[in-house]
Amino acid sequence: MVWKYGDVYLKAGTSWTETNGTMHPAQWMRWTDAEKKTKGLTWEDPSPSVEPVDTKFYWGRNSDGSLIERKLADENRVDDDGNAINDPITGKQLVISGLKSVWIAKTKETANSLLSKTDWYVTRKAEASTAIPSDISTYRTDVRTASKTIEDKINGCADLNAFKALFDVPKDSNDNPTGNAPIYDFPDEI
Repeated sequence: MVWKYGDVYLKAGTSWTETNGTMHPAQWMRWTDAEKKTKGLTWEDPSPSVEPVDTKFYWGRNSDGSLIERKLADENRVDDDGNAINDPITGKQLVISGLKSVWIAKTKETANSLLSKTDWYVTRKAEASTAIPSDISTYRTDVRTASKTIEDKINGCADLNAFKALFDVPKDSNDNPTGNAPIYDFPDEI
């Protein structure tokens, strides 16, 4: 979805000049398609190499436009000769975290955040022997169970397509959402 003048790709919000020297304002995108065409502009669908990349799943694109998938599993960092690259502080080999590790950590952070709002009930029980209300106790159990379920689903992904499916929101036959995407399927906060 790119407008061109001759062989030049035009950038929205930037002025441009015709070969005869006529300058056009940065607001040229406001023109109708017909007005753009009278000025010699042509429409060109972009090549895959200029389409946006979902960095949640891909590092970027190769020179041929194909996507560079992020790895599911952690990988040890090595140099061009295959030798381990070690952390200068710890001396341990550096690791590039895979999508599974990254999203398990995010899931644990979400669970921790949800639980932290009711942690005071647990502290109060420990300090003053005051019972935790049953709805709070049930909610906390549900959060921990949901976290474990999400982690199991993440670990169960055999390939990137299976992992990407965890982000799909379930829908009914009318295309209405019927729940949360599996990766975000925590109970509603109380």
